[in-house]
Amino acid sequence: MIPIAVTIAGSDSSGGAGIQADLKTFAALKVYGASVITALTAQNTLGVQGIHDVPADFVAAQIDSIFSDLTVAAVKIGMLSQVATIEAVAAGLRRHATGIPIVLDPVMVATSGDRLISDAAVEALRRHLLPLADLVTPNLPEAATLLDEPNALSENEAVAQGRKLLALGARAVLIKGGHAEGDESVDHLMSADGTLRRFAARRIPTRNSHGTGCTLSSAVAAGLARGLPLVDAVAQAKRYVTAAIAAADSVQVGQGHGPVHHFHALWS
Repeated sequence: MIPIAVTIAGSDSSGGAGIQADLKTFAALKVYGASVITALTAQNTLGVQGIHDVPADFVAAQIDSIFSDLTVAAVKIGMLSQVATIEAVAAGLRRHATGIPIVLDPVMVATSGDRLISDAAVEALRRHLLPLADLVTPNLPEAATLLDEPNALSENEAVAQGRKLLALGARAVLIKGGHAEGDESVDHLMSADGTLRRFAARRIPTRNSHGTGCTLSSAVAAGLARGLPLVDAVAQAKRYVTAAIAAADSVQVGQGHGPVHHFHALWS
């Protein structure tokens, strides 16, 4: 059977991030993708022009519908902009996802710089979803926001913040280093059992990085759905995203921050 992963996230009308990026990533990594849409965005490569939140009870209905029929092997969570939505997702996962790997990408700001989540929702995310997550994948600004601290300025500070997120209940944390400086983009994986792994790749100069965070977290979820151990799933995801960024300039979409190339291995 083809493994099934479900993404619980917002829709990006330009197709580069959110639900669309997740489903493309699942398909590229040979996983069947299902979706629960939490919000609609009027969005393009230049920015986010509007957000329309899906009512929380309908988010819950989508979760119940998927899990009552499909055999889900992994869950990826992305944009959740409202407290009621976060509470509905947490309750749905407690009903249905016991024993299923959950990857939480705490999406807060789009590549364009537009804010995607309210302050109250950040606290709800911390309280309701961090303890359910098998892996949390914040970038440096997201980790700092979750902890109400300044952005980490060094690898040691990033690791320290990751360990603080573990103390809030997550089973493992992947601190993404894409917002740092230097010739390499370095991610740090740490888990409650003391595991600490460093994943580095050369930094690729491009403005076409829209959807990078969504793509990495959904690639990890795809690996977990296929039965890979967490470290191997993260390593596979890092390689996939690095190649997708390297090929991004061959996909000329929009006038701003274009998407990475999810299907770089299939066509260019």
